[in-house]
Amino acid sequence: MSYQIRELANGIRIVHQEVTHTRMVHCGFILDIGSRDEGEDKIGLAHFWEHMAFKGTQKRKAFHIINRLDSLGGELNAYTTKEKICFYATILRQHFGKAAELLCDITFDSIFPPKQIEKERQVILEEMAMYRDSPDDCLQDEFDEILYPGHSLGKNILGTEESVGTFVQQDFLKFLEERMDTHKIVFSVVGNISFNRVLAKVVPFLENIPTKTSNYQRQPVMAYKPLTSISYRDVTQAHCALGKPALSINDPNRFKLFLLNNVLGGPSMNSRLNMALREKAGLAYSIESVFQSYTDTGFIGIYYGTEERAAAKARKIVMRELKLIREKKLGSLQLHMAKEQTIGQMAMAEENYAGLMLVYGKNLLDKGKIEPLENIFETIKSATASELLELAQQVYDEDQFSYLTYLPKEV
Repeated sequence: MSYQIRELANGIRIVHQEVTHTRMVHCGFILDIGSRDEGEDKIGLAHFWEHMAFKGTQKRKAFHIINRLDSLGGELNAYTTKEKICFYATILRQHFGKAAELLCDITFDSIFPPKQIEKERQVILEEMAMYRDSPDDCLQDEFDEILYPGHSLGKNILGTEESVGTFVQQDFLKFLEERMDTHKIVFSVVGNISFNRVLAKVVPFLENIPTKTSNYQRQPVMAYKPLTSISYRDVTQAHCALGKPALSINDPNRFKLFLLNNVLGGPSMNSRLNMALREKAGLAYSIESVFQSYTDTGFIGIYYGTEERAAAKARKIVMRELKLIREKKLGSLQLHMAKEQTIGQMAMAEENYAGLMLVYGKNLLDKGKIEPLENIFETIKSATASELLELAQQVYDEDQFSYLTYLPKEV
């Protein structure tokens, strides 16, 4: 698949890929700003900004923003991660111009009305309560804090009740003034529309945005020390997390670790952890191994839930699988099957055009280029069993693992 890129004088980049066998266009702004970029006393501000972008601009009230694309059968959405904020839309091709204009409006011209801040504050507090009712979500958020103690990467994206309760209009305006950088913004488009039409619709809006350069620099990650923590919660199972920091986005071994993680506990039912803990032992409904990379660090994490009385046995099985992947090379057939499976999953992901649109924007921001999928496939295909074993010994060193367990409160 071919794509085209245009950089405007103010630094904003437009990336586009035409897909003719669809009626839809997926488009959005990806900004290199996330929750790790908040101040110590402003935890949750980036996520709050994401909410407030829909609550009023210089020329629209909240109702008009929400209704603009919904009334045309389209969708408008946004999300916040540790390093990115995305405002994006899916719309019929004939309405692309309306979607692009609306996205420009909410991204660059939000006014953060004080009355809307008060309303949305309560919505976010309800969102926090919903997450607290989900032990899986709480576990993963708290485990981030163990992996990155005292660092913004370890903070909950939603913030805290205390921090969210303090935000006022000036906080948002100041955050945008200090963090917004037009050289770190991408407008990404994938769908049934030509590049020339995209430029004709979008450039008139984007070229009028003043050039903005931020001097802000992200704080490096601090030294890591393994930690074990047990917490008693209102849960019925033992919820377990274990893992450690791992490879960054720029590490040349990142895709090989993606392959290894897929073998160990990826999304497929035939992963080693799923086969051992669920299919053979019957001790868990779900277990997953996650590899997440950031611009300067990353982590691997294993998450599962089991009955409290089976927690020790489940941990033993997990550690046995980690030992096996560290000490025994994949056989030639195992390696071949692992590569085919991983490549197939990546190829399927490319069929999700909304996801592809977002990936293009993130790749441009993080690496300054879009790495062709064929190159990634070649990296995976070239991985040897010896290379993967060496990588496993480095990454899955259990002496460096941290552990977090939620246990049911004693009655």
